[in-house]
Amino acid sequence: MGFWDNMKSDIDAVLENDPAARSRFEVIFSYSGLHAIWAHRFARFFYRYGWFTVARIISQISRFFTGIEIHPGAKIGRKLFIDHGMGVVIGETCEIGDDVVIYQGVTLGGTGKEKGKRHPTIGNRVVIASGAKVLGSFKVGDNANIGANSVVLREVPPNSTVVGIPGRIVKRDGRRVEDRLDHTNLPDPLIETFRFMQKEINELKAEIDRLKASSGKQAANAECEAVGAAPYDK
Repeated sequence: MGFWDNMKSDIDAVLENDPAARSRFEVIFSYSGLHAIWAHRFARFFYRYGWFTVARIISQISRFFTGIEIHPGAKIGRKLFIDHGMGVVIGETCEIGDDVVIYQGVTLGGTGKEKGKRHPTIGNRVVIASGAKVLGSFKVGDNANIGANSVVLREVPPNSTVVGIPGRIVKRDGRRVEDRLDHTNLPDPLIETFRFMQKEINELKAEIDRLKASSGKQAANAECEAVGAAPYDK
């Protein structure tokens, strides 16, 4: 697909996904997400031919004006729609498929200083809601939905919905996933440890309350015996 065809498909993506978009003229001149994507396509041209510094300068200028940072090395498919966009970060080795929707505050990042592929691969027709963080070198399958403020640290199967911190699958192929049957998502060991500790604390509190009650009865009986009265617990 040529440069102008890509630009047209980017505009179409805005009109298809944003009911507030009234005309192509408005989209072209007032959508920062669209401007960031076009700047990225321009920067990537230089990046592919080894002009890395020029490419980074273009991406940083775009970041200054749009609030969206897309590394020139990232690969972006057709009809990406970045809604609002402020705070969106897309890493160097990230790959994004076609018809993807990204909302503000989303990070597609890595988890360390390792070399090579270290950012996620996003499939086709994926929706990533506001504030979500997708961190690491794994794939988010086609037609997946990432919930707002989720932190996704492992692969997401196609046709799935992920929510929470860390992200867990709650729907797959339109059916709700129960935790006890979700064999691809093992329990979080840290949370399990906290639950076990809370259970132990509750049992210790109950034991202390029983000991206090027993000690109080013994003291009352001793006092009764001292004055010749009947025992307290009889």
